[in-house]
Amino acid sequence: MKKVIFTSSLFITALTVASPVFAQSADVSKVVTFIQSVISALSILAGSICTLYLGWGGFKYMSSTDNPEALDGAKRTIKNSLIGLVIVLAAFSIMTIVSGAATSAFGGGN
Repeated sequence: MKKVIFTSSLFITALTVASPVFAQSADVSKVVTFIQSVISALSILAGSICTLYLGWGGFKYMSSTDNPEALDGAKRTIKNSLIGLVIVLAAFSIMTIVSGAATSAFGGGN
């Protein structure tokens, strides 16, 4: 019972003491720029990881002499890293198209 009273009093205190937040002007270009920078950073990170896996798969392919299981594993690694790289590039392209459309539709491209 003490926990309920403490929690409810803490909640009521937080609601009464909280300062009001005023809305900013609707500037779509700031939101689009933020989303573009986050997706660009994630795309660079994911592309780098795909490139590392591609190199690792190539190394495994070259070093899998007389071992068909290792050769198949290397081929799968190369194939999966290329699929991942294509997905990353497609996501980046879609982000560029959608952000350009959003900026022009909502009037943010000053």
